[in-house]
Amino acid sequence: MLAAERGAALNTLAAYRRDLKGAEQAIGDLATADRAALASLGGAWAGLAPASLARKCSALRQFYGFLLDEGQRGDDPSGALPKPRSRRPLPRLLDHAEIAALFARAEDETAGDRPDAVRQLALLELLYGSGLRATELVSLPLSAAPRDAPFLTVTGKGGQQRMVPVGHRAGKALARWLAVRPGGSKWLFPSRGASGHLTRIRLFQLLRDLAVRTGIAPEKISPHVLRHAFATHLLEGGADLRVLQTLLGHADIATTQIYTHVDSARLVALVNARHPLGQARGSRLAPPRPAA
Repeated sequence: MLAAERGAALNTLAAYRRDLKGAEQAIGDLATADRAALASLGGAWAGLAPASLARKCSALRQFYGFLLDEGQRGDDPSGALPKPRSRRPLPRLLDHAEIAALFARAEDETAGDRPDAVRQLALLELLYGSGLRATELVSLPLSAAPRDAPFLTVTGKGGQQRMVPVGHRAGKALARWLAVRPGGSKWLFPSRGASGHLTRIRLFQLLRDLAVRTGIAPEKISPHVLRHAFATHLLEGGADLRVLQTLLGHADIATTQIYTHVDSARLVALVNARHPLGQARGSRLAPPRPAA
């Protein structure tokens, strides 16, 4: 059902499978488990982080909802599951100076047009310049490379397609990569010695190695950190939240709203500059005072 009706990605299907198998190992056959058995999972999962516990409970609730819809059960025992309260953590970010240093290093390394260095720059440009997810980036087909218009057609979560703009810098980096890219593969970023594409794990390793050479702590960077930086810096520059939702491929704008964690002083400046009442004489808000 998740694959056929919801179009869930392979990683999502694997995560659901792990969660359901783990619960089954703890309480036995899930299809016949009662409320008492599900309530006992609270103790079995007591050591989990709130986010992990919430994910496992969500998988089970959807599983029992499916059984109920299919007529395989006449009740839904998932109400007995623990109810974790988890706050969505703020995304990790690189600041503007760190981004600039990262790009400067990547550009320096492309001297001589070494294919691995040119590929690295193209990957970096698309992660930060277009906000792609790691899986979306590495699985781009060669046919997705922009030709007549500066856009990529990206297949995101759930098989949903969206158009993503490609800036001038990213376009130049892609053109350089296409000029040195090895042939014989249908993927924009093929893997070495294989018919597949670059893996997410290899992309992660390339970024961390680049961070080390740049002098940035490697634990601060990942493909998703660059996606977060793209979204936050775009929002800081005045982008509309709905536009950002479309660019990121979020089904729910509540997911996009995590990027509104901008500093309070900038928000006050924005109100003073853009709101009609903020323009009136004597009505300007005072910026927040720093903590003592």
